[in-house]
Amino acid sequence: MAGNTSQPGATVVSRTLALLYAFDERHRHLTLSELARRADLPVATAHRLVGGLVAGGALERGKDGRFSVGRRLWDVGLLAPVQYGLQQVASPFLNDIHAATRATVHLAIRDGMQVLYVDRLSGRASVPIVSRVGSRLPLHATGVGKVLLAHGPTDVQEAVLADLRRLTPYTIIQPGRLRQQLERVLRDGYATTVEEMSLGACSIAVPIRVQPADDEEDGDVVAALGIVVPSLEGELTRLLTALQVGAHSIGRVLQRAPSR
Repeated sequence: MAGNTSQPGATVVSRTLALLYAFDERHRHLTLSELARRADLPVATAHRLVGGLVAGGALERGKDGRFSVGRRLWDVGLLAPVQYGLQQVASPFLNDIHAATRATVHLAIRDGMQVLYVDRLSGRASVPIVSRVGSRLPLHATGVGKVLLAHGPTDVQEAVLADLRRLTPYTIIQPGRLRQQLERVLRDGYATTVEEMSLGACSIAVPIRVQPADDEEDGDVVAALGIVVPSLEGELTRLLTALQVGAHSIGRVLQRAPSR
């Protein structure tokens, strides 16, 4: 359930937020009754608040009567510093990688125990892509996710390793095996997946670091840059080089930015 706001003391703001938070990757279109249930609100209250959200452009009502996130809310969300700043800096380099590889390119950050996709450029090859800008996917089954997990806090790693969900027959769900992969990510500087998130899709990803001013030690990993292709066979070196050049360039620009 998305919220628990029917209890006494809940404010109009908390109830409105509960309605907005009722939407997620698996629930993009909801009826009024579904919104009320997921927000834990009486239908009459949900109806009144949803009316205001629709009038303000935060929600849209489709011809089938179901509601979805409105364009106005999406526009406001793009102003969040983590999206706007990183996305604006990385955009030209993502275009360079896309032009050089003709593959789907991802820019992602870690959001709790999931990977959040900040930007994506679609490739020409017919590859099943489940990510969208703003969507979240498991850390353990994606290339960018493995990079971010390898460089993430120990408590996050342990929580993810304790709940490895199988998404395809090739998803790694053995904690020991995934630990070994994460160690290789730290050693080799990149991660790969082979049909672990969706069948027919392989990926390679690298970290984006913001180097210290003295360049004497590795910088903080702030994001991950990845490519999705039908196969990595015979392509790994070429794709990895393109990613490493792009990630290094993005990190350099972020280093010079007045505020990160």
